[in-house]
Amino acid sequence: MNNLKKVGLTALAGALASVSVNAADLSVTGTASINLYQEEGKDSGNGFTMGDVITFSASQELDNGFVVSVKHTLDDSTVDGRSLTVDMGDSGVFTFSGIDGSSVVGSKDDTTPTVGEEAWGDVTDATGALGGASSNDMMHYSNSSLMEGVTLAVAYVPSDSTSPEESSVDYGVEYTNGGLTVGVAMGENNADADGTIDASVIYGNMVVGDAFTIGATISEHDSEKANSDVDFQAYGISFAASEELSLSVNMSSHDYELSTKQDQDAMGISVAYVMGSMTFTANHNTVDNIAGTGSDDRSGYNLNLAFAF
Repeated sequence: MNNLKKVGLTALAGALASVSVNAADLSVTGTASINLYQEEGKDSGNGFTMGDVITFSASQELDNGFVVSVKHTLDDSTVDGRSLTVDMGDSGVFTFSGIDGSSVVGSKDDTTPTVGEEAWGDVTDATGALGGASSNDMMHYSNSSLMEGVTLAVAYVPSDSTSPEESSVDYGVEYTNGGLTVGVAMGENNADADGTIDASVIYGNMVVGDAFTIGATISEHDSEKANSDVDFQAYGISFAASEELSLSVNMSSHDYELSTKQDQDAMGISVAYVMGSMTFTANHNTVDNIAGTGSDDRSGYNLNLAFAF
């Protein structure tokens, strides 16, 4: 009987040791916020909304040194993001996004520094920055180990029922040195409803002194559909008045190939105040010729009080 107990305890100890060695690092983070959003000349009804995001993550280092991580994000009880990442060290980082993936062009669509929304944000029907192909179940690879300061990236969006002919691929390179970041990305978007779009973007940001950051983004969409090309330019500057208080001003313009459309011009002002885990942001954006419609001008503002935990 004593021998049986010893055998059982030895087996249990071995099992516990095995679990301890293979246990992943688990974490839960989240934010909760209260928002007030309104637009000029538009009945927005009750402008108050609540935001809440909870992210579950786990990571495990494999025997070969690779680190595998998984994230699962809930936004208002809806699955808003899901991804699997394999960090292979000097061999790069591979990410499979089950939900809410982004292409290389899409992740750099407007890099101008802002402490709130981009200039074209918070106005209904305004044309946003020119992104790239994206979908659920897409792949992204990046490598920052080939040359100091240089990051190479490529994204692959498989074809689906809305774009059965071809998949979409884009790629880019980014260089960082001190406070300077510049980059270029381009690719082919075959997932657009109007047909293939050749997308490209060039961008740059620079930290000036201890408080200012200036930046610009220039991009274009060349569509195979006649009179559907769009050019985009955005410029911004942010100022850190203190460790807690920051301000930014952003401008952007969309130039449409279609002659009946007017240039959409936007300007936004944002302010952010951080106190511990609490952040208050406010922004006011004005957009002229919304989506190219002449004389359709409107402004909108958003107040947000967020708590991180």
